[in-house]
Amino acid sequence: EARPLTDPILRGRSHLVDAVLVDLWKDFQLPAGASLVAVGGYGREELFPCSDVDLLFLLEREADADLEERLAQMIGLIWDIGLDIGHSVRTVTECLDEAGRDVTVMTNLLEARFIHGNRRLFDGFESDLRGLLNPGQFFKAKRLEQEQRYTRHNETPYSLEPNCKESPGGLHDLQLIGWISRAAGFGTHWRDLARHGLITDEEATELRELERFLQHVRIRLHHLTGRREDRLLFDHQEKLARKFGYDATETRRASEVFMQEYYRTAKKVTQLNTILLQNFGVEFFPNRYPAAININERFQCVRELLDVRDEGVFDRHPSALLECFLLLEQRSELKGMTARTLRALWRGRKLINAEFRQNPTNRALFLRLLQQRRGVVHELRRMNQYGIL
Repeated sequence: EARPLTDPILRGRSHLVDAVLVDLWKDFQLPAGASLVAVGGYGREELFPCSDVDLLFLLEREADADLEERLAQMIGLIWDIGLDIGHSVRTVTECLDEAGRDVTVMTNLLEARFIHGNRRLFDGFESDLRGLLNPGQFFKAKRLEQEQRYTRHNETPYSLEPNCKESPGGLHDLQLIGWISRAAGFGTHWRDLARHGLITDEEATELRELERFLQHVRIRLHHLTGRREDRLLFDHQEKLARKFGYDATETRRASEVFMQEYYRTAKKVTQLNTILLQNFGVEFFPNRYPAAININERFQCVRELLDVRDEGVFDRHPSALLECFLLLEQRSELKGMTARTLRALWRGRKLINAEFRQNPTNRALFLRLLQQRRGVVHELRRMNQYGIL
């Protein structure tokens, strides 16, 4: 299976650590019924400069006293040579039991990558794990995790000192898409999602560029601080800006120029994350919607969600780009938009140009958005989130 095109720095560090661990494995003469497995970010071959090296020692059966002693010595030596590791020693059965109980364990094991030892044991483990996985349940659990993470970070990518991994619009939002894609069997790269029709080729390229920028922010943060630091603290912002080659202007410090680029990136990530999660939802639960209720010739209601009657509506009626938000304000029964509406909205956002803004109909619609009795702030935020405002 093709691996993602990870950043050369991250992939190179992963391969360097692989080679060291293989040498140690051979030196300790570990038995044929065991495998050394990379999991988590290390399993993805995305090993950041100060991140933990997550390892699984996969065993055919429970370790006897001799194997326990050799594993303890090997793990101690790994620490002694300077690698910060997070490790577990488990049989296949123990792995499957833990994964069945804990979605975090399941997520880590989904990214498992064979390093050395018994390949047959690892292949069997992967097959058993895939049989245990319920993609729909996994999708729901990861969405809930994201909602809780967003709440911890005040629901905004625009924090003055954002966390480039955990904040909305950070790397975790992109990793979430990757985990769900793996669980669904859609592949491990953005292009795989495009081949399944979940995003366009252009969006796949954009996602790779956004991912690369955030990866480089995190790499430079780790190098700058000498530790696993993911927060863009004020103390680091000016130095990071210089590392990225940003210069001060007459009116802005270099750090302000850099942070504006970060916020633009985070906003695009949250937009694409929202659209992809909606698209995944339709893939996992395709038949859960009842018949549509017509609102007008452009829109309908499908189980409390606003739905375009066809995905070409914004091309034919560009004013509908604003009308849909007005309907959300006016009709309290509407709780959001369907996946295909979001897709059409995202692709139609480029129709908003100078001519669109000068059109009297569109100006009147925008004013009506501001004059409603409810939902004004919420819909303006939604318009910003979806690239319309």
